[in-house]
Amino acid sequence: MLDLQLGELTAAGPDGVDEALGLVAGFDGALAHGFARIGEEPAAALAALAGAMAGGPLGERAIEAVDKVIAGSIGDEHLAVLAGARAALTGAVHDALLARLDTALGRARASWDAAPVAGAAPSGAAPATGAEVPANLLAGCRAWLRELAIAGWRGVDHDVVAPSDHAIEALLAVPALRGLAVLLDGLAAELRASCPVGTMDRLPARRWGDLWTRGVLLSRSGPWHGGAEPVSGRLLILGADVHEHATVVRVQVHGILEPAGGGQARLVRTGVAAAKVDTIVGPAVWRLMSGHPVLLGALAGHRALDLTDMPLLPGGDLVWHDDRAAAGEEADPFTTARVLLGAAQAAPVPPLDRHPVRIAEPVLVEGYKVDGGTLELGGSRIALDLDRLPTGTPLTPELVAASSACLGLVRWDGRWLLQPLAVQATVKKKPVTAHTGDWALGPTDPKVVKAEAKAGDAVAVLRERAGRLLRK
Repeated sequence: MLDLQLGELTAAGPDGVDEALGLVAGFDGALAHGFARIGEEPAAALAALAGAMAGGPLGERAIEAVDKVIAGSIGDEHLAVLAGARAALTGAVHDALLARLDTALGRARASWDAAPVAGAAPSGAAPATGAEVPANLLAGCRAWLRELAIAGWRGVDHDVVAPSDHAIEALLAVPALRGLAVLLDGLAAELRASCPVGTMDRLPARRWGDLWTRGVLLSRSGPWHGGAEPVSGRLLILGADVHEHATVVRVQVHGILEPAGGGQARLVRTGVAAAKVDTIVGPAVWRLMSGHPVLLGALAGHRALDLTDMPLLPGGDLVWHDDRAAAGEEADPFTTARVLLGAAQAAPVPPLDRHPVRIAEPVLVEGYKVDGGTLELGGSRIALDLDRLPTGTPLTPELVAASSACLGLVRWDGRWLLQPLAVQATVKKKPVTAHTGDWALGPTDPKVVKAEAKAGDAVAVLRERAGRLLRK
């Protein structure tokens, strides 16, 4: 349990993390300036990246790719090798950090099946497209990402961003490529909002480097996550992580799957998402997910879910189908965590998901004190990630500060953080429990209900206006 080994988690190390991230930062600096004008310092950063691959499968190819880029011969295959080298470094950092976390938790993790992924492209060949994925769409994405690399972030203006629109629109029409489409659409939106990028005082170079790298690798191989297996059993929910942006909201639910017929309990996730506009905020975002009433009802009512043939991807993600789930008995998430979380097996991490920022492991912590945004237990401390608390829930920083038990996600962002998903607290000498999913079917606080009624239903208004436009 985390509450017994917090000191082990937050101790210095692991060794080599700072050095690996320094190489990544050097590559990101070269990408910021653009590969069309490689100077002495960016060239040295690229050479250092290639040197880190020595002795591995990318060693010779990384050196060749760097030589070609410095010489001005920039091909898709060279960028793919460089992106692979960068991903290998962030993946190594991820593995070291996750091993530290698993040790601190005493958590068992399944191993990743290293069998070749269907649809992967052989060396030097055009990327295989898997099931009905047009190769020309992936080629169009690679062309835009190549132009970004040549121009560099400092050279991006609206003329550089504009060609992405056609490629993204075409990707959205192919279900298997919508993940790549959303990724590129997000990158394009950030770049467009920042244009002209050359005037910015500070660049989000690490973030844009992450998005560019993932885009290059996904557009090289197409769908990569492997086939899903149908699973049946009981899903016991631990909590919901709400990701809210101006144009989209996503709810990722963490839980424990007890397989039908017995077997070891498994940590799993599932997610549902919806498009939105920036005027839909707070509790109203839950109405956008009204197409998933069974899942929302389980979140709001703290109920288990009985699953039948729900697709489960190798990385532990359930592909949610509301019609394959039925509400079960009441199941308190804190009781679930106390009884089952310690023995549940964690899922393996897919290769392209091996990145430090994607670490988000559910934990239960009890008997602590909160001081100035930091949780203290047994002489050890971990920062609380309160910036991730969603606005459409009863879980507030004040409740977290008054709490003594927390269900949350351990993350890493240059340091270890704990993101609360639910807390048990004492307020005015009365016990209070709050979860991020408590308002999945609408707010229960009378003051919030009154404020919502006064403000009007923005979702209903926008849907009515959209329907009126479609009828014209």
